Amino acid sequence: MSGADLLRAADEMTRVLHPQRERDWSVPAGTLTWSCWTTAAHIAHDLLAYAGQVTGRPQDAYLPYDLRVSPTASPAQVLTVVRACAGLLAAAVDTAGPDVRAWHFGLCDPAGFAAMGVAETLLHTYDITAGLDVPWRPPQELSALVLQRLFPDAPGGDAPDVLLWMTGRGELPGRERRTSWGWRAAVH
Repeated sequence: MSGADLLRAADEMTRVLHPQRERDWSVPAGTLTWSCWTTAAHIAHDLLAYAGQVTGRPQDAYLPYDLRVSPTASPAQVLTVVRACAGLLAAAVDTAGPDVRAWHFGLCDPAGFAAMGVAETLLHTYDITAGLDVPWRPPQELSALVLQRLFPDAPGGDAPDVLLWMTGRGELPGRERRTSWGWRAAVH
């Protein structure tokens, strides 16, 4: 996965959520306990943290810094922060060599950080749209790329449905709903 995939995910998030910018984002984001606003700020946080990991290349922990989105930021402004952080991670991923490794519960390559950034963006966009009662599904191609990179044990099926099931957000016929999950970003 690459920076272009991150930017496509951020553009999709903006496309679906910007028209909802005047709504009440203090409501819970789907089944999460976070509000829609907090969930969007969380996406920005993760994207910036991943960019720092790729460029700082720590081998055993996350860098000790954090993103603070102003609590007075409007939903539209938070979406702009998400897009900015996606741009930073895209630049970090695209300028890092394929041999670069940085910590994320093991050593991860730039493509793995890109995949995690896309996953965070798509999955939490889904949570926010559920909270705002806006029908939306993650895009097919990006979902398939995330499954391929982060969930090598995923069953076959429609990629958005499988991605939502793998992360406890959806149902798959003949399978129990997942209540815990994790992805595999580290490389060996």
